[in-house]
Amino acid sequence: MALESILVLLILAGAVALFVSEKYPIDFVALLVLGVLLALGLVTPAEGISGFSNPATVTVAAMFILSAGLQKTGATAVIGQLMVRFGRSYFTALVVIMGTITVISAFVNNTAAVAVFIPLVMVVANRRKIAASRLLIPLSYASQFGGVCTLIGTSTNLLVSSISDEAGYGAFSMFEFARMGLILFVAGVLFFLLLGRWLLPERKAQELAVTYQLGEYITELRVAENSPLIGKSVLESRLGQDHDVTVLRLLHVTKAIWAPLRQAVQGGDVLLVRGKLRELMRLRDSAKLELNVEFKLRDETLQTEDLRLVQALVAPGSDLIGSTLKELDFRNRFKALVLAIQRRGATIQDKLNSVRFRLGDALLIQAHEEQIRALRSDENLIVLDEVPLVALKHKAPLVLGILAAVVGLAAFNVLPILVTALLGCLALVLTRCLRLEEAYHAINWQVIFLLAGILPLGIAMQKSGAAGFVAERAVGMVGHMGPVAVLAVVYLMTSVMTDTMSNNAAAVLLAPIAISTAEQIGVDPKPLLMAITFAASTGFSTPVGYQTNTMIYNPGGYKYTDFLRTGVPLSVLFWILSVIFIPRLWSF
Repeated sequence: MALESILVLLILAGAVALFVSEKYPIDFVALLVLGVLLALGLVTPAEGISGFSNPATVTVAAMFILSAGLQKTGATAVIGQLMVRFGRSYFTALVVIMGTITVISAFVNNTAAVAVFIPLVMVVANRRKIAASRLLIPLSYASQFGGVCTLIGTSTNLLVSSISDEAGYGAFSMFEFARMGLILFVAGVLFFLLLGRWLLPERKAQELAVTYQLGEYITELRVAENSPLIGKSVLESRLGQDHDVTVLRLLHVTKAIWAPLRQAVQGGDVLLVRGKLRELMRLRDSAKLELNVEFKLRDETLQTEDLRLVQALVAPGSDLIGSTLKELDFRNRFKALVLAIQRRGATIQDKLNSVRFRLGDALLIQAHEEQIRALRSDENLIVLDEVPLVALKHKAPLVLGILAAVVGLAAFNVLPILVTALLGCLALVLTRCLRLEEAYHAINWQVIFLLAGILPLGIAMQKSGAAGFVAERAVGMVGHMGPVAVLAVVYLMTSVMTDTMSNNAAAVLLAPIAISTAEQIGVDPKPLLMAITFAASTGFSTPVGYQTNTMIYNPGGYKYTDFLRTGVPLSVLFWILSVIFIPRLWSF
């Protein structure tokens, strides 16, 4: 094996390890890989930047913009609100939710669609007295069913299609995936209808104070007559700086004052404070405060007629991701107080100001009704238990018409999908459905840089012979069993990698190997590439295998094992169906 092949394989192994570890953002890892390839001369500068001009990369960026147009004008929300009306029992709600999100996700970025649908599903669950945990996993999985039905359903489909085209085997057509996608959709719906009652958890909604374990951090302290706090405001007392506690409410004899930063403390006042037990005990002793041992925290303790508690999720592409409450000046920016954060089932209350937000983090927010309305219209957050607001509802038919034109012109080969998608974006801006700055903001640049950075690794694998080397070893192991066995192994490898790292990265790394493997055994690579697209776009088994799983983790009150219990058997079912039907729909 040549030195270049060895170097590429070492880079490949390092990239996989970094993707799986999640120590660094996926786009940074991709750019790191690109930098190493360029530094070692494994790709030329032109090949190195080719990922940025790749048709798949540009088309994915355009589809983010088209999805944003649908979201802003409320086209997806309007369709979703019909779902609220028709889901009258658990089984009808399940079928309506899964069918609706599947159709939408076939043409719209599925993370954007799920972002709109989560609040709607919560409303359905509340009205029909159904545990949200029995509906949100089907919502996430069905959005993935839809993504594998069309070329534009997921970025992975576009990516593998581009790799196939560049390798000389042709691009995929708009609805080439539809027949297999329909088979998987029917199988997925039947799976939940027949087995969902045993596999899906039924977690009853609890008070938010209990869900976020606020009772361990919030209590009442009465100000003694000899307290050094008397006569000082909460701000002057430096309680936050010296004791790392937050005073939520100050109760005078006659009135309650919320967020009382500038209110002078008097003897006999009762402070509702949040902080770690150790800090609260220190504060009690040093400030001469009396602990209310009979205090029991309830949701109504933290609410008034106008002041409410709400849950909000950090949305896909949110400006909050990677920042802290302190850096964002969240309290002043949103006029709201974050009491706790939930991440993958774990509650975070200690040092909240230094926690860096991630996609899908659930925030427990205390705010006045006016601020909550503003939060609902903020694209950085998804407020739960509320029907989403619609900004430009009257333009929804126009946006739907633009999307139909984009899909139709590409489907009938009038224009390439890249051209129709770009023209669709221009139409959104020209018709004022989106402002230009909103179009730029709609693009998930992390995905774009991931694609642009990792595509040259595929080029290096082909160019150096590393892909051929791996394919030769794979053929030696299962090639004698026939192409169907090879397809089964390729699908399984992709599925496992998708559940542990970025699905786009998994597809880019395996597609060149699949092409080389097909060439080794003398068959058409399209069935193997199709196996990669379906496996990479259906990550069910873990909450991190797919972004939509991460988004529904906290609202559903799920545990990691819930995804294993439902996702593993569904993944096995899809694997078996793919091994049976892909060779029949795309012959070797």
